[in-house]
Amino acid sequence: MSEETIYTFENPEYRKTYWHTCSHVMAQAVKRLYPEAKLAIGPAIEEGWYYDFDAPFTFTPEHLAKIEAEMKKICKERLHLERTEKPRAEAIAYMEEKDEPYKVELIHDLPEDAVISFYTQGEFTDLCAGPHLDSTGRIKGNAFKLTSSCGAYWRGDSKRKMLQRIYGIAFPKKEELDAFLQKQEEARKRDHNKLGRELEYFTTVDVIGQGLPILLPKGARVIQLLQRWVEDEEQKRGYLLTKTPLMAKRELYKISGHWDHYLDGMFVLGDPQDETKECFALRPMTCPFQYQVFLNRARSYRDLPMRLGETSTLFRNEDSGEMHGLIRVRQFTISEGHLILRPEQLEDEFRGCLELAKYCLETVGMLEDCTFRFSQWDPNNTEKYIGTPEQWEEAQGIMGKILDDLGVEYTIGIDEAAFYGPKLDIQYKNVFGKEDTIVTIQVDQLLAEQFDMEYTDADGQKKRPYIIHRTSLGCYERTLAYLIEKYAGALPLWMSPTQVKVLPITDRAHAYTEEIVGKLKDAGIRAEGDFRSEKLGYKIREAQKEKIPYMLVVGDQEAENGTVAVRTRAGGDEGVVAFEAFLAQCLMENATKSKRV
Repeated sequence: MSEETIYTFENPEYRKTYWHTCSHVMAQAVKRLYPEAKLAIGPAIEEGWYYDFDAPFTFTPEHLAKIEAEMKKICKERLHLERTEKPRAEAIAYMEEKDEPYKVELIHDLPEDAVISFYTQGEFTDLCAGPHLDSTGRIKGNAFKLTSSCGAYWRGDSKRKMLQRIYGIAFPKKEELDAFLQKQEEARKRDHNKLGRELEYFTTVDVIGQGLPILLPKGARVIQLLQRWVEDEEQKRGYLLTKTPLMAKRELYKISGHWDHYLDGMFVLGDPQDETKECFALRPMTCPFQYQVFLNRARSYRDLPMRLGETSTLFRNEDSGEMHGLIRVRQFTISEGHLILRPEQLEDEFRGCLELAKYCLETVGMLEDCTFRFSQWDPNNTEKYIGTPEQWEEAQGIMGKILDDLGVEYTIGIDEAAFYGPKLDIQYKNVFGKEDTIVTIQVDQLLAEQFDMEYTDADGQKKRPYIIHRTSLGCYERTLAYLIEKYAGALPLWMSPTQVKVLPITDRAHAYTEEIVGKLKDAGIRAEGDFRSEKLGYKIREAQKEKIPYMLVVGDQEAENGTVAVRTRAGGDEGVVAFEAFLAQCLMENATKSKRV
């Protein structure tokens, strides 16, 4: 990096340092205005920063406006930031004197040999590892914005106190801030949590609970279309369909390791501590169930690879603060699959899994926005994982070679692996830039031993198979959320719940409308007629609001000639065409899964 770019936003480290200093300026402003507020943590994040506070009131937009004004004063004061270090006992006493209990807890939790550092600007001092800018004057007072506030559990633990988190963003120039805020405004319009409800794809109900969305007819139809398509595609590629129970006794999860490594994320039915009574749990994943298909009888090398696929409903006890529309839920449906194979088949089968995932994501239009992460274990956090360091190094070495051989460009995510093996995570960002995993492909050399899975090889010897855990399109609810955002609700024709709306001009055209709707339905097109006694312009606007791809306007002349006047949801008038020609066009778009919107 050139000398002139080191201290610009082109340098991600400088950008992070700039935002981290902004978080301290915000915390100083809060303490000036509301001394009773207690400080928690305030890091830089991917876009901007946040700071968590324990305050005896709820931060409102009016509070944020006052904090912004005070931040501008602090920037104008050009306060120098000075770093100091203190011994542990002195650091604890210092924060106790300031009545900052969250900082005291953080210091207690630091390793014995940790360097305990503080940053001071004017009257404000904060526990912090840094780094920071040298002066608050470096921050442009007209180029930052406090964007929102929300609740956040202390240290992400739902059993701890709920704090208040204030988010902010800053740039070196006001023009850059304005552009960012304009982009965020557009994102809010596309947010599936807003748009998906307005278009009646899904809803949530308090008496049912957080993270348990109800798919309304439109949303249910889209997911049904995706599921059928994926199941058919998997069948073409040699997958065997399974259907397994939604729950099992704790003994199954003890064999798989989920009981020891994933219990907090499971919904348990019964007392998990009472070994004298049966205890069940809803399944958080399908692997231990599908293994029973392999274990149903003795297997030989001729049975492998065995590709098992299932449209699986899963349950995960996510924290309430993590819930978000259809993206983060407690019950969801996934294109689950497990491939049981001989070691020498691993690379070819991994390639097949990756090709299938890329094909699915490309077809729905999401692949261009995806990135790839090679998720590995953390050798310094071994209690989270099963297996030995040697086994992990072998598995990661094999997977790394496969990814390199396939030419996959990836980043590495330490401590992001499954507890039983490394994985390739295909990552996708929502409209606000929050990244989640949409598809995963995992290499597993360990669970076959846990379940005593074996096959007879060509040499007559019993051997352990390898396993690939994978999804084709991932979680259907999450995929629907991303599709609503990507297309701003205007899904391509083949995915649209209603593809064609037929609009009669007069009552005399009702019979022709019914005839056309019937022919469209017979051909597999999802069509409806609008027979309401409303003006044509109103019917067109209503269909456009519903994001219906095609509207067919019909009257006496169209009925006489067997034609339709075609309009699109974008407001385009495509003229009058023969009905059969329009039907052929729809069938072609469906068959090719055109992404035309």
